[in-house]
Amino acid sequence: MAETNQRRVVIAGMGAVSAAGLGAQTLWAAAREGRSQIRPLKLERPYGGRIKIAAQVPDFDPLAHLEPEILPFCDPFTQYAVTAADEAMAQAGFARKDIAGPRTAVVIGSGIGGSKTIDDEAYKAYALNERADPLTVPRLIPSAAPTMLGMRFSCNGPTFTIASACSSATQAIGVGLQLVRSGAVDRAIVGGAEAAVINGSLRTWEVLRVLTPDLCRPFSIGRNGMTLGEGAAVFVLETLAAAEARGHEPLCELAGYGTTSDAFDPLRPNVEGPSTAMAQALADAGLEPDDVDYLNAHGTGTYANDITESEAILRVFGERGRSLPVSSTKPIHGHALGASGGLELVSTIFAMQEGIAPPTINFKGPDPKCPIDPVAHEARRTPIRAAMSNSFAFGGINAVLVVKRL
Repeated sequence: MAETNQRRVVIAGMGAVSAAGLGAQTLWAAAREGRSQIRPLKLERPYGGRIKIAAQVPDFDPLAHLEPEILPFCDPFTQYAVTAADEAMAQAGFARKDIAGPRTAVVIGSGIGGSKTIDDEAYKAYALNERADPLTVPRLIPSAAPTMLGMRFSCNGPTFTIASACSSATQAIGVGLQLVRSGAVDRAIVGGAEAAVINGSLRTWEVLRVLTPDLCRPFSIGRNGMTLGEGAAVFVLETLAAAEARGHEPLCELAGYGTTSDAFDPLRPNVEGPSTAMAQALADAGLEPDDVDYLNAHGTGTYANDITESEAILRVFGERGRSLPVSSTKPIHGHALGASGGLELVSTIFAMQEGIAPPTINFKGPDPKCPIDPVAHEARRTPIRAAMSNSFAFGGINAVLVVKRL
């Protein structure tokens, strides 16, 4: 075995639950074809707000994916994480107990955790004056997802949640990369999960005035906000040497990770933090800006965020940043908060594998303040040797991943 492969980290398998439905391939098909999965809002209780749309997981039957005995402990965000992890493990070629023990880490990002449980129990307490469910706390805590995965696969290694708003999944994946690369563990189950399309959450996002009532249009003139989404994406990481030893063909190399804090403002972004995180991820991957052939943007469709990200791209990539294929898949799967970075990494990996940059849909026309190439309207065939995925969160927490072909 080549010594150089010992600490190179690869993605052995991935899985997803999204507004497109079950499966990573299902999500990619929607992103590649530019099919929006944003639909009329469906909630258990009446909602009188202005926003009537969301990217919700359709027709999800938890009993089709989870055993009845664990379901009482699982808020939808955990249900999605378990379902995505089962797919990732199967693609990685592992049975349920194959990577058991203290040498496997589980790191899952979630911005909020058990949102539906919180909302349901608050409604019962304040509107109905009913007794709380005794399992409320183990269902709502953000660590419910990684601990449930740890139990499912008998993983006794480092197990925790990263809660850094919209950068949660990307940071979880990056920390997993560092754990495996350093030799602290042999494998890691990583990703993000969120299920925050509920009454209370929607009302709070509405008053921030960042949600669009119609169409999410990243980097376009006339953009007026994002659409909330939900789902999960989970990845299995191991060293290239380990994959080769067991005869498994990985999806790609997880080559670089960068993360920074703006330390600037609770809501407003700046350029320094995102551009530094992008530069860090490139340096960590041992790549130059010219080595990257596609960038999956954070691309929320909010006015200031898209301008800042465009400026950061130009700062890192120079003039080439104006022609580098950059797309946002959020108009397809919504902004799934702590899960978004995972869902977007799924599309980034498929884009690299197939040599197709997915489109940024709903594009009305270029904004002079966003002088980048957003792959407007239709997917574009282009060779992709390495790709970057950006996540930039409230509070100025930035996280960037770089993947490359093996």
